[in-house]
Amino acid sequence: MLAAAGPAFAQTAPSPTLNTVIDNLRTWLVGLLAAVATLFLTIGGLRYLAASGDPGQVERAKTALKSAAVGYALAILAPLLVSIIASVVGAA
Repeated sequence: MLAAAGPAFAQTAPSPTLNTVIDNLRTWLVGLLAAVATLFLTIGGLRYLAASGDPGQVERAKTALKSAAVGYALAILAPLLVSIIASVVGAA
């Protein structure tokens, strides 16, 4: 038995709203910041392990660990920052 398919109609996706774009931006921003912070945390940990007591290398490791902490803080605050931007753009 042979079944015939009906004509295919093009379905257009609804255009994204500003809220959808802002939510997607927030998701990408949090993911990117968390990934970069994790990278700095890994680099700082490896530098600290490989420092062998060298004060210069220990300081470089501490700087990388501080950068990771700042990155995680920004990742946590990203939703707040994006909502502030959304309120500014929405008010304009």
